[in-house]
Amino acid sequence: MNPQELKAILSSGLLSFPVTDFDAQGDFNRAGYVKRLEWLGPYRASALFAAGGTGEFFSLEPREYSEIIKTAVDTCAGTVPILAGVGGPTRLAIQMAQEAERLGAKGLLLLPHYLTEASQEGVALHVEQVCKSVNIGVVVYNRNVCRLTATHLEQLAERCPNLIGYKDGLGDIELMVSIRRRLGERFSYLGGLPTAEVYAAAYKALGVPVYSSAVFNFIPKTAMDFYKAIAREDHETVGKLIDDFFLPYLDIRNRCKGYAVSIVKAGARISGYDAGPVRAPLTELKPDEYERLAVLIEKQGAQ
Repeated sequence: MNPQELKAILSSGLLSFPVTDFDAQGDFNRAGYVKRLEWLGPYRASALFAAGGTGEFFSLEPREYSEIIKTAVDTCAGTVPILAGVGGPTRLAIQMAQEAERLGAKGLLLLPHYLTEASQEGVALHVEQVCKSVNIGVVVYNRNVCRLTATHLEQLAERCPNLIGYKDGLGDIELMVSIRRRLGERFSYLGGLPTAEVYAAAYKALGVPVYSSAVFNFIPKTAMDFYKAIAREDHETVGKLIDDFFLPYLDIRNRCKGYAVSIVKAGARISGYDAGPVRAPLTELKPDEYERLAVLIEKQGAQ
């Protein structure tokens, strides 16, 4: 799959990022991860991001990172393309990018660089070096310390033919509009705010019809139904799901920093696909929060 073929795939359909399965000791649980990917496969997401933010990329060791990417690629071969999360310091990101390419990932999701503050030029250089280290397609994730402007993305697009996608996790509407207008059809554009469903209708109006869904991890049928409702502008269905599920869900998620990941793992456990604990520094939902989530999931019915 060349970068342009990947771009075409990412330009429509629902995307998601599986949680990473850990056992009771916090080690990678390959069997659980395979079971999860096999369960999600028939729901036909357009692509999956392995070892992404919800996959606790930030807590993975290099050796287990390779095992996670290989497991995802092998399990999903011929059914759904796998993009691997990469990030951190530039040289480490390059090593991960090249390893993911070697293992058969069809593309990369370039997560923000390390905590260090950097200029726009420095961040652009980081993205360029990672892109030029591989031949597969790259999606850059504007989030946190990575806040590339339309001007710098345009320059990167000229220098890096395999930079084929832009994912927005900032929620800066003015910036998003300027990027979409400046870059036109050069990129595939993905919504990447936490619980992206809440923003999906607004982003579709901005020319960003595709987003990645966290709740696909535990209510995949509902997640797909919501995406289809957004696509056909079924405002009644969208409004009902936002009122009945997503807003109460956000009320739980917003109670603690890091719950954007913790609540997804809790949801997976409730749905019968336990992914094990989150790793420090993340913390688990409190018992009453877990029970509230269980009630919300039960109301969505069989998946």
